[in-house]
Amino acid sequence: MALQMRYDDEIRMNILNALLGQGAVFPNIRHIQRKTGYHKATIKASLDFLAKEGLITGYGPKMDFKKFGYNLEVLTFFHADLTKKRLLENFCAKVKKDPHIYFLSGAMGSGNWNLMARHVYRDMESCHRDMNDNYFASMDRIHDFIKAKETFYVTEPFYKLDSRIDSMVRILRKSRGLD
Repeated sequence: MALQMRYDDEIRMNILNALLGQGAVFPNIRHIQRKTGYHKATIKASLDFLAKEGLITGYGPKMDFKKFGYNLEVLTFFHADLTKKRLLENFCAKVKKDPHIYFLSGAMGSGNWNLMARHVYRDMESCHRDMNDNYFASMDRIHDFIKAKETFYVTEPFYKLDSRIDSMVRILRKSRGLD
């Protein structure tokens, strides 16, 4: 009896995880050659040069989170007291262990917001439960550190959904007069 393949079974998860490792995925030289008309040696030398210079740091899969049931992307802006170093370290340690939060950074702009997080959840209920259970209910003095937060839920329709890499290539091409 053949096993039914699922996109979220252990084998597929292990393969997706391995694809994220350095050197697991490499560009299709023939595809690039068809699109550009350049010789394979030129393409290979260019890719090696860009990697050596640190411009290309890896290759990996693009995934549709919704296929896995994660339909809610969240942006959270925090007003945090960054002078409380121990609380900041504890918060960052928790964030590093939290697979829902895939981005945390300092932020500047209007208002008092100085940290921004991007995270993904199945729904609003799981988002609030995770944030309350993993942070607000379990971290001592969290309210001494997080003074306020604003949460935004990304919704459809998406009016523009380009990758950061595509945007950067287009910006550079335009700035060099190539487009």
